[in-house]
Amino acid sequence: MTAPPGPLVQRRKIGKWQVHGIQAGGQKLDGGAMFGVVPKPLWEKRMAPDARNRIQLGMRCLLIEHESGLVLIDTGAGNKENEKFHDIYAVENAGSGGATQLEDGLRTLGYAPKDISLVINSHLHFDHAGGNTARDSAGNIAPTFPKARYVVQKGEYQFATHTNERTAASYFPHNFVPVFESGRFDFVEGEKEIVSGITVVPTPGHVPFHQGIRLENDGEVAFYVADLVPTIAHLPLPWIMGYDVEPLVTLETKRRILTKAWKEEWLLVFEHDAQTPWSRITNDGKTFLLLT
Repeated sequence: MTAPPGPLVQRRKIGKWQVHGIQAGGQKLDGGAMFGVVPKPLWEKRMAPDARNRIQLGMRCLLIEHESGLVLIDTGAGNKENEKFHDIYAVENAGSGGATQLEDGLRTLGYAPKDISLVINSHLHFDHAGGNTARDSAGNIAPTFPKARYVVQKGEYQFATHTNERTAASYFPHNFVPVFESGRFDFVEGEKEIVSGITVVPTPGHVPFHQGIRLENDGEVAFYVADLVPTIAHLPLPWIMGYDVEPLVTLETKRRILTKAWKEEWLLVFEHDAQTPWSRITNDGKTFLLLT
């Protein structure tokens, strides 16, 4: 069995910035769905499934101590779902006081949700944007980070609010509509620098308006790949999730981003890997792999 998600908080520098990987909880998703057309005898060598064929994943958010304020990338699964949801996806993210492990991680670092100035969503699936909003003890739902602006691709919000039979299971309106209704969303179109050194970059395939987040400071570059490369086991180009709505687009996006990351020595941040928060990569002439 794969080990449960790693430490609540992991720290490093990117240039002069202090950054923190916050493990917002664990979840388990079907291994076949996570690896698409890759046969089980191959993927189970890398990630052993449980009795229900699910593999252990994390939900790693990234907090950047930026000169403009605290920037948070993705928000985990939140605190609003029922027992059936938690059973199906084996979500284990409960924190103290009815909140989640994301808030616990912030507290460990000496911060509170009110201290966050900017939230960037890679996309709006429930395990990436669930913590955008929170349910209080009275059952009311409101933005979790009351002073923050939230950034997502304009097309992603449209995609999330106009679902079909294939996409609806991943988009829960209570994770993002209250943010919109409170006027806290800043929609972007395409590549855009949000604050100095932090740029959103379209990385389509998983969904059409998925975005990665490029961090550049003092000559060092990191890239939050989100669901383009959810775990280190997904580094080979054809190892693509069955969840992706445009897998051949994912293939070309991966080729472009990973080639650039390898040649320019970017640090990749892996959101769903239960143990490995970040790494640089290399290429052995056949595939991409971790630089050890």
